[in-house]
Amino acid sequence: MKIPFTGGCSCGAIRYECMAEPIMMLHCHCRDCQQSSGGPFSSFVVVPAEAFKFLQGSLRFHASPSQMGGKTHRGFCPECGSPILGKPDAVPNIVAIRTASLDDPSWFNPQVDVWTSDAQRWDQMDSAIPKFEQYPPPPTREE
Repeated sequence: MKIPFTGGCSCGAIRYECMAEPIMMLHCHCRDCQQSSGGPFSSFVVVPAEAFKFLQGSLRFHASPSQMGGKTHRGFCPECGSPILGKPDAVPNIVAIRTASLDDPSWFNPQVDVWTSDAQRWDQMDSAIPKFEQYPPPPTREE
């Protein structure tokens, strides 16, 4: 992975940049992520909010209740609908970037599967990755 890393939507209306290494990389199997991704889970690169910025365009957001408290705001391109990120009210200092929106997703390396309690039976998860029925312990940054 090269810092900064960049990404955007499929039509090019949205462009972003991140100036920090990920805090965590994960697959979320919650029902909201299933519905918003159209698949069995969503993959995220979690980064510090202050390290993330938009270079072009602005997102449209859909909010849904979060079991952590408040809502999770899922941002997508208003032109093409590409999912870009999630912003949870309960953890305002992070941004969860959708892995598919990265210009180079080849470096993505999931560390955990979360919300496995909502996973579909036919979803074949990697047995080598730690599993959490709901949320994992809060991520910490090594200084």
